[in-house]
Amino acid sequence: MTGRGTGGPGSFSAEEITEAYALLHGHVERFAATGDWTGFADLFTEDAVYTEHAFGTFRGREEIRAWSVRTMTSFPGSVMTGFPLAWQVVDAPTSRLICEVRNLMPDPGDGTMLEEPNLTIMTYAGDGLFSAEEDVYNPMRFARMAVRWARIAREHGNLDDEGAAYLAQFG
Repeated sequence: MTGRGTGGPGSFSAEEITEAYALLHGHVERFAATGDWTGFADLFTEDAVYTEHAFGTFRGREEIRAWSVRTMTSFPGSVMTGFPLAWQVVDAPTSRLICEVRNLMPDPGDGTMLEEPNLTIMTYAGDGLFSAEEDVYNPMRFARMAVRWARIAREHGNLDDEGAAYLAQFG
């Protein structure tokens, strides 16, 4: 990171914002691979705001950390294999990067590949940190995808107890 900006909207180049998000996304790939999400919140400023339309708004690193660890270490988050980007754009005047994230599920046992996208709006704060994230998606479509995956996994003996409990909520 160049850190050239003053920290306000429009003070960072599109290149710096893109580079910072690429680093953040690389960390996310490692968190997904290891299952350890404790460091996710450290990619944000101390006073960051994370808006997740199905779960609420989280203020500050510790709320973001508690939510991300809880969500990503329980079904279906714990099963997801990756979060590749479909596309991204940068709006330098607002210090924002907007992207489509693909939420990938593993093969449940029959070769089916399931995923559900979300739009993410990131606000860059400088020094490699983000001051806000907002995830926008259809929770019903996401739940249907997770249920479909769980049903197929169950049929093939690949559903653990936590996934079975999730599936039981939907009948």
